[in-house]
Amino acid sequence: MAGEPFLARGLRLVIDGSPSEQVEQVMRNEMQAISQRHGEGARVLHRAAEVAPAMGLIGTLIGLVRMLRNLEDPSAIGPAMSVALLTTFHGAILANMVFAPLAAKLEKKSSEELLVNELYLLGALSIARQENPRNLETELNAVLPPSRRVRFFD
Repeated sequence: MAGEPFLARGLRLVIDGSPSEQVEQVMRNEMQAISQRHGEGARVLHRAAEVAPAMGLIGTLIGLVRMLRNLEDPSAIGPAMSVALLTTFHGAILANMVFAPLAAKLEKKSSEELLVNELYLLGALSIARQENPRNLETELNAVLPPSRRVRFFD
């Protein structure tokens, strides 16, 4: 259980004799804090995905200004034009191939972690209430998607 601190804390509360209501409250508060932390990270990445193209456009404007300032020198037009085009390209790449996919992955991983923590919560509460394991199986299957349901007592 060293790798599952959320489960360990819940079971520690049960072992210490805490009422099931307190166990549930503590574990749900922690789940809410985890969800908020993950949500903040995803929001930062989504915002970066929104801002990156605008930053690319700012770079484009800088490149165009440099290009227009040096119209009398044809050799300076090419490098300034490359700055203009590359900054737009980099902004689009960062937004669509880095920040947005990272945000989506973080949201997916967060959702998976919260589902696992919900299962841990149900298990700890079942132990605290000294319920029949068949009842726990029913509760777990109500939360799990059909492809991942538990079939221990069938």
